[in-house]
Amino acid sequence: MQKIVADIDALVAQLREADAADRAPLLEALTALCKGPEAGAARSHLEGIARGEILEIQWELEDVLDATAPPKPEVKPPEPEPEPEPEPERPLTAGDLDVVYDDPRGLVLHRTRDGKRWFATQVDPRTRQPQTFELHPEEISQLKLQLAGSPYWVLGASGL
Repeated sequence: MQKIVADIDALVAQLREADAADRAPLLEALTALCKGPEAGAARSHLEGIARGEILEIQWELEDVLDATAPPKPEVKPPEPEPEPEPEPERPLTAGDLDVVYDDPRGLVLHRTRDGKRWFATQVDPRTRQPQTFELHPEEISQLKLQLAGSPYWVLGASGL
């Protein structure tokens, strides 16, 4: 270990004094030490030295460290979990529905994520409470025709 530290110190001292054209053999020698049998100790010592050098030398030493770095394990991004299919027995919740039309005067249309079922929410004039009910397929097409030019369709709601 002492020999590697001394060799690295000597090469870095020569590197400080060398012209840009004469640095290549010195950098190759440093690279060989960082790839040798005591690569961990050599790289550790070189990292410590690099921090105290002037920028030009520091960059050269960082290039040596980058070239001799052990390969990083390839990390695959986790695969997204498929969205679970809604269970027919389970009642729908608000999270199962996407808003596709929102009229501030009181009509809101919702659609299941698969687009097969549509629901409407309106305020009951007697109780003043919102009521949600499922629409039949013919009602859906009729509503789409009636509300075609309305500005209250939610942007980004696909399949309209």
